[in-house]
Amino acid sequence: MRFAEEIVVEEFLPTVRSMLAEDLRDRGLTQSEVADLLGISQSAVSKYANGEVERNDRFLEDDRVKNLVARLGEGLAEGTMSRVEALVEIEILIRRLEDRDLVAEIHEAQMPELAGHGGDFNVHDPEGDLRTTERVRSSLRRGLTIVESASGFASLIPAVGSNLCECTPDADGIDDVAGVPGRIFDVKGQATIPSDPEFGVSEHVASILLAARRNGSDARAALNVWYDPDIVAALEDAGYAAVEFDAEYDDLDAVVGAALRENPDATVLYHTGGYGIEPIVYLLGDDAESVAKMARGLL
Repeated sequence: MRFAEEIVVEEFLPTVRSMLAEDLRDRGLTQSEVADLLGISQSAVSKYANGEVERNDRFLEDDRVKNLVARLGEGLAEGTMSRVEALVEIEILIRRLEDRDLVAEIHEAQMPELAGHGGDFNVHDPEGDLRTTERVRSSLRRGLTIVESASGFASLIPAVGSNLCECTPDADGIDDVAGVPGRIFDVKGQATIPSDPEFGVSEHVASILLAARRNGSDARAALNVWYDPDIVAALEDAGYAAVEFDAEYDDLDAVVGAALRENPDATVLYHTGGYGIEPIVYLLGDDAESVAKMARGLL
């Protein structure tokens, strides 16, 4: 008797670990760094990277496996993907391969008695909450990498600081929006990101994003920069629709809604300040990466 889980443990995981170890080593990581990322010993990394572990050719040659390994290798090496997200992505692929797919086919070949019955193991939700939130965090990390590496980005940061936020697809509150704890600040001319993205830490920029979404915007991400008429003009010249709203609002939904009714296609919202209120421009987009690129285009 042989279980599908045995095929995963004995054939799929060694194959994927060895492929991932090779990929990370090819990207210039040391054996020690690879071991830390994969949570295995350096001697295991050496065996994986040097082909001393038996691999299953069907997994090795499957395009989905190869594409996943390449994506995980890039994300882990660049720090834009957490170990948790990598684990979730591998787990999701495993469940898909178990569900009338490659793992099920191998299982059936090794257990002929299962012919016509095996492979129906759809026990995990591939769009579960953990995967969704980790994808948002990963997207934010990619956007923050753009912000951090953009020469001169600090010149766009307002006195109150900037924040880059992204929400889950069905966001309905602050806790569904991830951002930078403590905001992004200008420290000696350098955009400084104090810590890894978290959910529920951005109140102001997240509130603007949520208000826009409640009033018809499809935006999933937002970034605030300092206001200058030339910045708004440059964004409009680049093809982005801009609309002004009232800074001294009592009802954020009402003022953002009024602005978006004036221009439903707007992806730039701005106000020119008020008593004790700094003027700000808010950039909206499909994800953190695209919003960060909008800002980088101003430099």
